[in-house]
Amino acid sequence: MPKANNLRVIQHDRNLGYGAALKTGIRQAKYPLIVITDADSTYPNDRIPELVALAREADMVVGARIGANVSYPTLRKIPKWFLVRFAQWVTKSRIPDLNSGLRVFRKSVVEKFINILPDNFSFTTTITIAMLTNYYIVRYEPIDYHARLGKSKIKPIRDTLRFLQIVLRTGTYFAPMRVFMPVAGFFFVGFAIALVRDIFVEQNLTDKTVILLVTFTQLAMFALLADMIDKRSGR
Repeated sequence: MPKANNLRVIQHDRNLGYGAALKTGIRQAKYPLIVITDADSTYPNDRIPELVALAREADMVVGARIGANVSYPTLRKIPKWFLVRFAQWVTKSRIPDLNSGLRVFRKSVVEKFINILPDNFSFTTTITIAMLTNYYIVRYEPIDYHARLGKSKIKPIRDTLRFLQIVLRTGTYFAPMRVFMPVAGFFFVGFAIALVRDIFVEQNLTDKTVILLVTFTQLAMFALLADMIDKRSGR
């Protein structure tokens, strides 16, 4: 690593994960703004000063990989499209890039969520959802994304499922109504259809209809309870 003035290198004794490394750096940081990026030459790090300047009017500035020159594996585009749409539903916000590794954020804001941020690659996904659901100002700046030098550690199937789990978990934590009420609504529609069939065809209340009603009621009550806890916690 080249020498530089005021550069302090912090290391873990063993590999604790991408998110764990970032959290250690965040805790040790002495300045109000924090910049994160990757060391594999994929991100245009020469744009960092520009992102820092934009952070004067935002709580987080994300380098969104939607620039003119973006090298991104097609295999990862399809599941990512669905994940982004679901995250947008949970946060009620437009998300050009859910998990970009080049971003600038305020230390004081990120420290509020430090205990729920994961130790793995889902760090960036979680902080994006957490800040958007808590109405912090997140700005996206288009950047290029170059082909990676070396082999990526990301496994498409495993990590897509992991990202989905993170979106669900973070959404449940910060916006439970957005996660559970659509599912409850699905069971209510099923109950309504089954009830109509029981009345006009079966002429009897069937077990299936009762189960659908009970499931809908439980999910709806769980969503309301989770939302009440979230509001009372004052996050």
